[in-house]
Amino acid sequence: MTHPPASRNYSEQQAGSLRAGDHLILPDGNRSAEVHRVDVETDDFGTPAMVLATLSGGGVLRIAAGSLVRVTDDAGAGTPASDGGETGPVAPELPASGPSPAEDAEPVAAGPDAPGPDAPEPVATGSDAAGPGNTAAAAVVVPPQPVAPPAVSGPSESDLALIPAPDGTPESVVEAAAEAHPGAVGVLLLSERLAKGINTKSGSCLKDLSDLAHELFVTLKDPDNALAVADLLNVLPFDGNPDRWASVEASLALSSYICRQLGQDQRAGIYEKLLRAPEAMETDPFKARINAKVRQRSLNEPNLYDKEIFRSIDNANPDAERDWRLLRLEALLFLRAHGGSETIGTAELERRIGNELESVRA
Repeated sequence: MTHPPASRNYSEQQAGSLRAGDHLILPDGNRSAEVHRVDVETDDFGTPAMVLATLSGGGVLRIAAGSLVRVTDDAGAGTPASDGGETGPVAPELPASGPSPAEDAEPVAAGPDAPGPDAPEPVATGSDAAGPGNTAAAAVVVPPQPVAPPAVSGPSESDLALIPAPDGTPESVVEAAAEAHPGAVGVLLLSERLAKGINTKSGSCLKDLSDLAHELFVTLKDPDNALAVADLLNVLPFDGNPDRWASVEASLALSSYICRQLGQDQRAGIYEKLLRAPEAMETDPFKARINAKVRQRSLNEPNLYDKEIFRSIDNANPDAERDWRLLRLEALLFLRAHGGSETIGTAELERRIGNELESVRA
């Protein structure tokens, strides 16, 4: 019985999950080719848009990242995808870069010694010929797993022990910070809201704690109380909610900077590990690679609110300028907690953070 093309032993999967070594059924549906390399092109927003599958015989297939492709594990590169029960003359094997209905395949230029298109395919003889009587088994090559970004290990129990436990309840920590600065209006307003009860599941409550820690350090130059308030957030794990995590993230970045200014580099390293902990939660290698590329691009091209600050200066609006500079300071602290980026080093970040602190405090 003759089966229709590609009717046996194939599976469908997204093009983004293709790996080197997969046998991809070509667009004509009659042949398959082994994938030699897989590259991913992203759009301007960092989302995977195009998968470039380089075939082992030459040529490149361009496939939309979300398209479904058929992969077979019992057909070699360039072989027919159907497995008929009738025997007969076998057509000469065509390289994957040869003529095919796939218009997206880009053939690789042949060298001067390569046979022409009309040259017959060499026939394997002797021990090279595949057949039932051949005792030489072909070596099975297992394709390597795709390279995934290095996993970020979280802090251990001994590391977490370096973060001091709060002295009393969270509300008492906030009250102590407010009593240390009785004339600070910003601290008073935030502490009054938090004194009613601190709910770590509330995004607004987490935002108030983060704002209070920044107010204590940036405006009032009180690193001790700022760390005490920030540690109420720093021990919270990532729960999958990016809005709530934003407040914890800002608190961890601030705490890392304060500890490095106080010479507590080991404690600062723990805060930085906690800050990067969500990066290790993605288990899919393909998604992890894409997330790493997007994350690195955001670090290399951060939004430092230059236009907004210059507009506030031109409009002679010091309050708006201060608000935008605070946002810029948070962005710089976040970069510093990541050890800088490919475009801004740690020394330059230290200089910029110092300038922003001086501007905001003035």
